[in-house]
Amino acid sequence: MKSSAEKFHSDYEATATANERRKSCSDQDRYAVVPEDFSEGWVMDATSGMKRSVLGKKSSPDTGAMDLRMFVGTWNVGGKSPNEALNLRNWLTCPSPADIYVIGFQEIVPLNAGNVLGPEDSGPAAKWLGIIRQALNSNKSEREMSQYYDSDPEGSPKCRPSFSEMLSLEEEFGNGESSPRSAQRYCLAASKQMVGIFLSVWVKEDLCNHVSNLKVSCVGRGIMGYLGNKGSTSISMTLYNTTFCFVCTHLASGEKFGDELRRNFDVSEILKKTKFSHSFKSQLAPETILEHDNVIWLGDLNYRLAAGYDDTHELLKKNNWQALLEKDQLRIEQRAGRVFKGWNEGNIYFAPTYKYLTNSDHYVAQSSKEKRRTPAWCDRILWKGEGLNQMWYVRGESKFSDHRPVYSLFSVQVNLRSKNIAPSTGTMPKSCPLKPLTNVALSSTCSAAKVQAEEQLLLLTRAQSCIDTVPRFV
Repeated sequence: MKSSAEKFHSDYEATATANERRKSCSDQDRYAVVPEDFSEGWVMDATSGMKRSVLGKKSSPDTGAMDLRMFVGTWNVGGKSPNEALNLRNWLTCPSPADIYVIGFQEIVPLNAGNVLGPEDSGPAAKWLGIIRQALNSNKSEREMSQYYDSDPEGSPKCRPSFSEMLSLEEEFGNGESSPRSAQRYCLAASKQMVGIFLSVWVKEDLCNHVSNLKVSCVGRGIMGYLGNKGSTSISMTLYNTTFCFVCTHLASGEKFGDELRRNFDVSEILKKTKFSHSFKSQLAPETILEHDNVIWLGDLNYRLAAGYDDTHELLKKNNWQALLEKDQLRIEQRAGRVFKGWNEGNIYFAPTYKYLTNSDHYVAQSSKEKRRTPAWCDRILWKGEGLNQMWYVRGESKFSDHRPVYSLFSVQVNLRSKNIAPSTGTMPKSCPLKPLTNVALSSTCSAAKVQAEEQLLLLTRAQSCIDTVPRFV
């Protein structure tokens, strides 16, 4: 039997679980030791936030690796449920489809006492899944795609690639030829909600059978340091023989002096308490965040600007983002080694994403009608992993909430060869394909791994028998 915290939604589940009661706080109090020297060898990326890389799904028989594209997006939607006019197609499909989509939301429900302490409101999550599925799986002609770069409907996150990026896509797909990738459908690998934090992972249908070891974990860091109005929802999965962990977070709010230390502590506790339970120990079934080959950390991290309001306001009027970023708390704390030591974040060339007036391009700081808030880059995407290469790091322009969405495109190298080979046996355990299971809460046990476990148990039994028969001397 699986606890509610281990259950999640997927296209592979046989029954719906929309009415299950939420676990609106942390999973069981389980801890993982984070080694101090883990960051060694993980080099901070100091190059441009938009890297040029070869797009497309390519595999190399020599290296046993495949190159894929992964879209990662995060958006705090301010407690608002999506309406019919909201169109995510412009956001998710520009400038061309990816192989994997990782989409995280914060505040999909208002963070009131009823939602934090009462039964889970899964209605908004179902609506977001429906909108995402429609955006990813609708057929688009090239005429429709070209319209995405012109006028933008109200409320839709807008993608604005540069001219050079469009040229690179033209080279990739040929002279006007449409990509065969766009004809494929996307499957929901997993989605998980904890109060207002909602994370979903989608993969192309030709990759579905190569996804295994799907697990979820939630850590509440809100009221009393336990409830789920703040915290993280994480999804762990294996694609071929490469492990991924996606961590969607909403950290402590506030812009008072010292609030950044609370956010640092949230990160530390999430790293410590996130635990993925498995029926057997395997390199392809990591139990903690940092045991994965590749980790993406996304969400409303809530780090603010250390600069005073007047100073910030002047720099905002001049669009002097680089000067403002010198006051960014996340970068200050990271440089000091107090948080995200050794993690990567692309260069930021876009305006602060928070806080905007409703249905406006003006910050709250520019108005006297609401409580004064200093604009900040609250919404961020960070990563760890040698197989990840960030190509874009930009923001959308939807006026749907008081945050602007942020998204990134990665090229990711996936290992096609098993890392679980025992030198003496010469056998290669195969990863388990995803199958239609209720809730898909636990990964199926591979037959090869089962045989290996039985052999080890037999050896232990024989060894114990030998020990029992040996005379003991006093």
